[in-house]
Amino acid sequence: MNHVILFDGVCNVCSSSVQFIMKRDLKGTFKFASLQSKIGQELVESYNISKDLDSLILIENNGLIYDKSTAALRVGMRLKGGWTLLRILLVIPSILRDFFYNRFAANRYKWFGKKNECMIPTLEQRERFLDK
Repeated sequence: MNHVILFDGVCNVCSSSVQFIMKRDLKGTFKFASLQSKIGQELVESYNISKDLDSLILIENNGLIYDKSTAALRVGMRLKGGWTLLRILLVIPSILRDFFYNRFAANRYKWFGKKNECMIPTLEQRERFLDK
C-alpha cells in the first residue's frame, strides 16, 4: 500500500499542494483522497481521525498517521530535490511548528480562496487518486 494524503478538496492551497507533490513524487509514493470524498470519509472513520479537520493528513503505509506540520514535513522528505532537507525542521517541537501551521490553515480560504467543488484530476493523474 502507498502512503495516502487526505486533503481539503475545495481548498485552493491544498489542491495546489497536491499538484506540487505529484510533480515531485516520481516514484508514485503517494496516493490522494479528498476529505470530502466517500473514501476520504471512510479513511477518517476507519483510522478514527478527528472529524473536526483543518489539516493535511498523512497515512503512512505502516498505519501511522500524521497531521499538520508533521504530515507536511514527512511528505516533503520523500519528494525529489532539496525537499528532503525539510527533515531538519522535525527537530522543532510540533507545538511550535503547528502554531504557525494553524494560523495559516485558519486563513487559507480568506487568503487564497476556495472552490465550489473538489478538484477533478486529469486522466494522467486519476490513477494517483483513491476516489476515482
